[in-house]
Amino acid sequence: MIILGVDPGTAITGYGVIQSDGRDLGLIDYGAITTPADWSLPQRLVRIYRELDALITQHRPTDAVVEKLFFSRNVRTALSVGQARGVALLAAAQHNLAIHEYTPLEVKQAVVGYGRAEKMQIQQMVKMLLQLDAIPQPDDAADALAIAICHAHSAHFARLGRQI
Repeated sequence: MIILGVDPGTAITGYGVIQSDGRDLGLIDYGAITTPADWSLPQRLVRIYRELDALITQHRPTDAVVEKLFFSRNVRTALSVGQARGVALLAAAQHNLAIHEYTPLEVKQAVVGYGRAEKMQIQQMVKMLLQLDAIPQPDDAADALAIAICHAHSAHFARLGRQI
């Protein structure tokens, strides 16, 4: 299974592509799609869409994973994240990928084993699980990899449950 994890945002959208055979995880690619602050929202969304489309075409993932949106104190930020999230879902849907969504709590639980884990704990586990020399940068890319790892673990346990 090749999994594309996406941490959406209009200024920075993190992405991470991993492969999982149910036991082992392997890093394929990670990074961030950035948009200039002086661009309009539609321009930013087009860039995010085009770059995600190119990543999907290049890596041919079977699954796409996006964090479920939760409302924060800043409604404006939540709305812009929601729009970037919609673009990510559209790119994945147009490529007929299986789309999955997890809450931040589920991601922390799956990656660290503790739903209230701190950001640094998550980043350290991403580094360890993918056998990297350093924590992936920027933070948005590490978050996207964590989301992908969450799905790899969840899919593995779901398969095990079906075998019982």
